[in-house]
Amino acid sequence: MIFCEGCFNDIELKSVIRSINKKGDCHICGKSDIFIYDTDTDIQLTDYFDEFINIYTPSSLLPPNYPKTDLSFLKDELLEKWDIFSNNAKSKAYDILVSICKDKYDSTPELFDGEVGISELTDSTYLEQNSILRTNSWEDFVNSLKMENRFHTSHINKDILQQFCTYIKKTYKEGQLFYRGRIATEKGYEKTEMGVPSPEKASAGRANAAGIRCLYLSNDIKTTIHEIRAGTFDYVSIGAFELQKDISVADFKAIHKISPFIGDIGFTRSAINREHLKKINDEMAKPLRRNDSLLDYIPTEYISDFIKSITRNEKKEYDGLEYNSTMTFGGYNLAIFYPHLFVCKEVKTYRIDSIEYNFEIQVVS
Repeated sequence: MIFCEGCFNDIELKSVIRSINKKGDCHICGKSDIFIYDTDTDIQLTDYFDEFINIYTPSSLLPPNYPKTDLSFLKDELLEKWDIFSNNAKSKAYDILVSICKDKYDSTPELFDGEVGISELTDSTYLEQNSILRTNSWEDFVNSLKMENRFHTSHINKDILQQFCTYIKKTYKEGQLFYRGRIATEKGYEKTEMGVPSPEKASAGRANAAGIRCLYLSNDIKTTIHEIRAGTFDYVSIGAFELQKDISVADFKAIHKISPFIGDIGFTRSAINREHLKKINDEMAKPLRRNDSLLDYIPTEYISDFIKSITRNEKKEYDGLEYNSTMTFGGYNLAIFYPHLFVCKEVKTYRIDSIEYNFEIQVVS
């Protein structure tokens, strides 16, 4: 079978196919003059997938108490949990998988054709040492912070979280522009009024507790306007903030997309933390609604504060966090731990002429 780099979303697998340096026509997606992989002659992906598949156990060999809800088919795991295959190849994912792993399919067909699970999910000793949340759920972690111990908790394994963060480190170069907005009057705000408030006025946010200054920025003007919840006919001052030096941030947008085929995390550790990482990403991006409590920010404040505390060679490892905007498609935000790293260079004030609402029925009475 012949397929191409475009049949995969996983960056490491795409890189392996490119390294073979063979171009041709893809029999799966129909692309021409693209880096291809031929399972009749190429074997580079076999070890990757064989080792990856080894983390799964056929349902017949799992412990009797293994949760039925955690069973699934291998193809579905790759498509839904890992997002390994691109949209062009999803319908052929099973065929590609069997073609790459011909020998393993011949020896253990039940791995490919029956339901499978990961036995370590019921191994409390393994989870204590390798899961970000140990043997706890996200709700357990949240409740421990809200109602038991605000500043210290044993519900999270910081060493494992730190290890995953090393794979989402992202650098921004001096001179990069980001934006911060404030709802204003027709007169607007001056540059000196666009920075973060003083510590005594700093309110709690998703990445900072009350009293701790944090500079929240967005990647473009549209996202900025949406993030501050501007209403029709509001005036909004938007400051363009310029980065004063190279910085590193933890890109939470990518934390649940870390390739299982890269680095030394290991396939099983990646698997048992996949849902935890997705939850962290979702919580970091989730905006508070009007009736929500500021206590709902506590879990992400805790994680952000830990990221801020990480050092390497007595130097702070991260200058901030990056996370998706749920207000605009493709937009994203930065929470900068050290506000002096950006300087406001220009302010423009806009009037909001209209807002479009999208909605769906939640309750019928």
